[in-house]
Amino acid sequence: MIGSRRRTRSSINVWPGYVDALSALLMLIIFMLLIYVVSQLYLSQTLSDRDSELARLNSRLQEISRLLGLEQEETAALENEMAAVQNRFSESLALNDRLSEELEEEKARRLEQQYNAEAQALRVEDLGKAIASAESELEDEEQLTASQRAIILQLSNQISALQDQLSRITAALRLQEDLTAEKEAELEEVGKRLNTLLAERVNELERYQSEFFGRLRDILQDNENIRIVGDRFLLPSELLFASGSARLGPEGQRELDKLAEVLLDVVAAIPEDIDWILRIDGHTDRIPINTEAFPSNWELSTARAVAVVRYLASEGVPQNRMVAAGFGEFFPVASGGSAEALRQNRRIEIKLTDR
Repeated sequence: MIGSRRRTRSSINVWPGYVDALSALLMLIIFMLLIYVVSQLYLSQTLSDRDSELARLNSRLQEISRLLGLEQEETAALENEMAAVQNRFSESLALNDRLSEELEEEKARRLEQQYNAEAQALRVEDLGKAIASAESELEDEEQLTASQRAIILQLSNQISALQDQLSRITAALRLQEDLTAEKEAELEEVGKRLNTLLAERVNELERYQSEFFGRLRDILQDNENIRIVGDRFLLPSELLFASGSARLGPEGQRELDKLAEVLLDVVAAIPEDIDWILRIDGHTDRIPINTEAFPSNWELSTARAVAVVRYLASEGVPQNRMVAAGFGEFFPVASGGSAEALRQNRRIEIKLTDR
């Protein structure tokens, strides 16, 4: 009996329990590995997206740095040109002052010589009176002494010398007056020639301005958003750029293509000695902006003007004949805070003028 119970206990099989435990443990390990692999894939994707975003931001930062460098170069070039113009203007003023001083000195010398001549004339007149008086007194005397004759001879010689000196002074005064008149006439003639040449150049540039704006008006007259104020074309920013952006849109590029085509035709006819320039001014409304790319409306208006200049340059317009400027919100064309006023103030102004 006892032996049979022992045989029954020893015949019980425990391996299925071990197999179930090992299977559960293996499934748990596989589940943990699966979670680990999925988490690694998610982390890899997240890191990849972050690297892509960092690369994109670095690219934008480099582009902004490049645009800023180009703007600084253009600003430095404009400052150099302005300094050169100021130097030429200063030299012209200095030349004018020097010529004026020489003219004043000549007038002063002429007045001094005239005064000396008048004094000599009075002196001669006094001597003549003295001689006449002496002769009158001598006529009353029957005999003249040798000393009196010597005095009369000396006075006569002095009168002759003074008359000769007076003649030379008078001739010198006349010569000086002629030279002064010639200098004044020459200065007047130079001024007339300069004014005439300047007027001719201004009239010629105005003729090309009229041709440029006339042809551009005919091409852009179908677009009711484009306005003409005086000698400037006003293009709304919505036509060229998206809100808060300085990247040209397709519609804006089409309008600038028309502008470039007309400008290139007119430029081909303008003589080289006419110093013309195409001015591109960027303006914004008074609503402030503060982004990483545009901390204020100054940067936004300047970037938009530069974008227009760069596109026109890509179409063949000479880069040395264009200038970009940003005015922010400080030169509005419409007052008030209505939507229409804000829309009119967001604009790009284009003007063909002299340097």
